[in-house]
Amino acid sequence: MTSPTKPFVISRTFDAPRSLVWRAWTERDQLMRWFGPKGITIPICSLDLRPGGVFHYCMRLPDGGEMWGRWVFREIAPPERIVWVNSFSDPQGGLTRVPADEPWPTEMLCVATLREQDGRTTVTLESTAINASPEERQTFERNHESMRTGWTGTFDQLEAHLASPRLAVEPEATRDLSAAADEIVLTRTFDAPRDLVWEVWTDPKHVAQWWGPAGFTTRIEAMEVRPGGIWKHVMVGPDGVEYPNKSIFREVAKPERITYTHGGAGKGKPGANFTATWTFEEVGKGTRITLHMKFPSAGDREAVVKAYGAIEGGKQTLARLAAHLATR
Repeated sequence: MTSPTKPFVISRTFDAPRSLVWRAWTERDQLMRWFGPKGITIPICSLDLRPGGVFHYCMRLPDGGEMWGRWVFREIAPPERIVWVNSFSDPQGGLTRVPADEPWPTEMLCVATLREQDGRTTVTLESTAINASPEERQTFERNHESMRTGWTGTFDQLEAHLASPRLAVEPEATRDLSAAADEIVLTRTFDAPRDLVWEVWTDPKHVAQWWGPAGFTTRIEAMEVRPGGIWKHVMVGPDGVEYPNKSIFREVAKPERITYTHGGAGKGKPGANFTATWTFEEVGKGTRITLHMKFPSAGDREAVVKAYGAIEGGKQTLARLAAHLATR
């Protein structure tokens, strides 16, 4: 049995909210602007952000030389955690060895965690050699300081990028953070205090005024916002089609989080079964909502997206919430 490799760990706190830092790590165009130490550019890359997906990139060195790398994602948990296997690559995406004299591991397991406090985000990166020979593990451990120098320069680049107005997020923007094939993740920042946002989300008199996509009306039949409580409502589309919904609240942690299980269908439509978690985060004087919908399978998610336009409908629902909050 081989002994575990001593992990390489580095952290940096950035003066930016986690939503911005997550975008920088998970959007192709953003990665191309900051990834790599100073003097390195990313002229070519592709990104398939999902478990099993690949980030394949070319790093152009100051002398004009090129090195290719790839990440194979194992876990995407927005906006908190990314896990991937890191390796050197060729232009076709194949696995290669590092062009160095020492025996370097061909694969490293990397975990990036993002934690937010008071509007600032701490990124912690942990890297461990895997599937490595004893010599490769020793090389990996001997080069921790060299790795620290490289990642320090990379974090310097990220820090400068996060300060760029090109990454600014408008308060009214709704962003789709969906990563896994069986989930939908939407987030939006509201110009309203968290207590008020919580109130208009949990009071059925308010919910009836903003719930649902544009053009829909909602009739609340029951809404007991407590663990085990039942929420029954009927959404009526612009064409008069009714969509009965029934949910059961599983967790109500005022004013931070609400979780419920949902089941319902419109006339002639497939069932929409999922677990939804809404989180409410204070961002300065405003509030960021993240909606995470977890489906039984990727097929169930796809069916709901096709039948109901769930992603666009969710964005429109959050837009209606923003409009309602503006009247309070």
